[in-house]
Amino acid sequence: MNATAETFQPAGPTVVDDVHRFSDILAGLAERSHPKVTVADVLDAFGDRAFGALLAVFAAPLALPMPPGVSAILGAPLIFIAFQLMIGRPTLWLPKALMNRSMQRAEFQTMAVRLAPHLQRLERHLRPRWRVLYGRVADRFIGAVCLMLAVIVFLPIPFGNMLPSFAIAAFGFGLLERDGVAGLVGAVAAALSVIILALIWNALILAAVTFVGALGDSFESLINLL
Repeated sequence: MNATAETFQPAGPTVVDDVHRFSDILAGLAERSHPKVTVADVLDAFGDRAFGALLAVFAAPLALPMPPGVSAILGAPLIFIAFQLMIGRPTLWLPKALMNRSMQRAEFQTMAVRLAPHLQRLERHLRPRWRVLYGRVADRFIGAVCLMLAVIVFLPIPFGNMLPSFAIAAFGFGLLERDGVAGLVGAVAAALSVIILALIWNALILAAVTFVGALGDSFESLINLL
């Protein structure tokens, strides 16, 4: 291990090792006495859970309105995780700078409380089904889609990260439970994200062209008056 990067390995028992539900793991992290919660703390809490668990835990909070700065903390690891899923890497690697990124415990508690009822409802419905939608090739394709969505999350569009984050979280839960229905939900949300983004960009381009045209007409009228 060098000074700039880390390969994640479970750090041994933690206060939440004996809990397996997402909502309980997040609640356990929020109840710790440390003043901050780091990305490394989150990874340690989930131990050797699959890439799907990590995609879900970082994307799920971003699918809801969150305080400023949360997307910068939780969104960056999504790109690294999705890329490594896409290339079929068996172990997770994260830069040390990302592992050390932190959130105030009070902010993490707020996030956990807001997510808890949604996660608890979801956990009642997740189960292995339609496993044919998963496999070595399919998982890499999911990683590629999640990578594209993770990049979209960082675009400066108000509330533009919520639907792509929801899609990534759905893919993550689907991978974790091998639940094909969750994967299909993620695919639909991903398609809608791309369509909405395309419509927004087309609207922005049209508005820019209209503005430039109007400005040119005004300038031409001014020249004629002179």
